[in-house]
Amino acid sequence: MYRHILIPTDGSELAQRSIPQGLALAKAVGAQVTALVVEHSFNVYGVGESKMYSMPNEFAVYTKRIKEHASKVLDGVAQAANAAGVKCTKVQILHDHPYEAIIKTAEEKGCVLIVMASHGRSGISGLVLGSVTTKVLTHTKIPVLVCH
Repeated sequence: MYRHILIPTDGSELAQRSIPQGLALAKAVGAQVTALVVEHSFNVYGVGESKMYSMPNEFAVYTKRIKEHASKVLDGVAQAANAAGVKCTKVQILHDHPYEAIIKTAEEKGCVLIVMASHGRSGISGLVLGSVTTKVLTHTKIPVLVCH
């Protein structure tokens, strides 16, 4: 039934909680996983006016930092998958709307389940701020297993 599972993570402690659950499920049903990190695009407006002259350098620093971050996070998932005997593909995407990237990746890779964590916002903050998990749940037809 679950041949291919997508496990998106941002590397946070909370997001990491979904990884063992996703890998355990994959191992139990003989599925492969795709581990995904979505990084935000470079924000030109986030560069101070005093640094505008060095925009190419700022971009290079940002690009290096997000590649290192994604590599560290994805390597951790791949190591855990290897230890569990689960085939794992690593994917890093630049996108300003992580939920869209998660859904698109799941569709493109043929994933039949998305396993992800919820940041657990509730009340007004949950309504106003929303969450990536909530947006994935509302915009995809692919089943989503939410871990807390």
